[in-house]
Amino acid sequence: MFTLLHGHTIFYDDILDSDTFGSVHCRRTMTNSNPPLLQNYGVLRQQGETPAVQQRDCGNTGAAMEECQLPLIDLEGLWSESEEERLACASAIGRASSKWGFFQVVNHGIRPELLSEMRREQVKLFETPFERKAACQLLNNSYRWGTPTATCPKEFSWSEAFHIPLTKVSEEACYGEFCSLREVMQEFAKAMSNLARLLAGVLAECLGHQKGVFDEICDESTCFLRLNRYPPCPLSPEVFGLVPHTDSDFLTILYQDEVGGLQLMKDSKWVAVKPNKDTLIVNIGDLFQAWSNNEYKSVEHQVMANAIKERYSIAYFLCPSYDAFIGSCSEPTIYKKFTFGEYRQQVQEDVKKTGHKVGLPRFLLQTTQ
Repeated sequence: MFTLLHGHTIFYDDILDSDTFGSVHCRRTMTNSNPPLLQNYGVLRQQGETPAVQQRDCGNTGAAMEECQLPLIDLEGLWSESEEERLACASAIGRASSKWGFFQVVNHGIRPELLSEMRREQVKLFETPFERKAACQLLNNSYRWGTPTATCPKEFSWSEAFHIPLTKVSEEACYGEFCSLREVMQEFAKAMSNLARLLAGVLAECLGHQKGVFDEICDESTCFLRLNRYPPCPLSPEVFGLVPHTDSDFLTILYQDEVGGLQLMKDSKWVAVKPNKDTLIVNIGDLFQAWSNNEYKSVEHQVMANAIKERYSIAYFLCPSYDAFIGSCSEPTIYKKFTFGEYRQQVQEDVKKTGHKVGLPRFLLQTTQ
């Protein structure tokens, strides 16, 4: 779930034709837009790309898209007194990570009340006027919106986000007037971190390695939370809420609402993920695919904007320290050994040059290309 959002790199966040939308509607939308996404998107539209081109690129042609139910795993099995049940649960996690790269979990140990509290605080935060969000340096000055590096509509994300390193979650000065957010976010971040490390350990054990193999290299300095809001979009379903991408981490845990819009690539076609607000979604990142020697799959995914409803989600990203080496856990290895910092820099350079992330193919050994 990594992209480029307003003016900053994040790893892996009006001027329309009056005959299409009506000048009165456009002016009203421009005035009320929070943030002013329509204005930026309109400029890109004027630069030459038509909606039909974008639809071909994103696979959204207006036809009814197949809706998929992600593998559902009850994590209660991991704490069972029965070894058979523990192994069966771990096996289901490994199997979903290999075949889908995505799965959803229940009985994950995070209190429903905490999730609800976090969502309420998130909504309150994003309801702040755009000018204040952009200027008041909230949450480590982490507010991002749109995609200013985009050169055409297919590179633009109709969304806004706060991108918060875990090291800043406890800092009182980051919250300003949002005092109640700090306590909730601290508990939420800790719970998501514990769950991410548990799942990473299970996945390591599935491949015959110690469950604590990632404990030393994954630290709070590079793990982070991203609070997302996808405002209603009058151009939907033409527009991405979040452009197609893979995540540049070990794994991601997503808490989303019931609105939907998440899509993933399955069997060479885009499928819509059926939303379930009572589960958490887990997806494999690039680093886990490299470490597992392609056993686990980092799957391309995207979010499509909704014409009527706003969508909220919160993602936790499990990342290693920048100098941590990512090598494959088995031989013969498919990828060159690289540090997270090197990977991060390469993604930045590719996005800057081409408008999109290349990712793991850059690190394939020559013999496998």
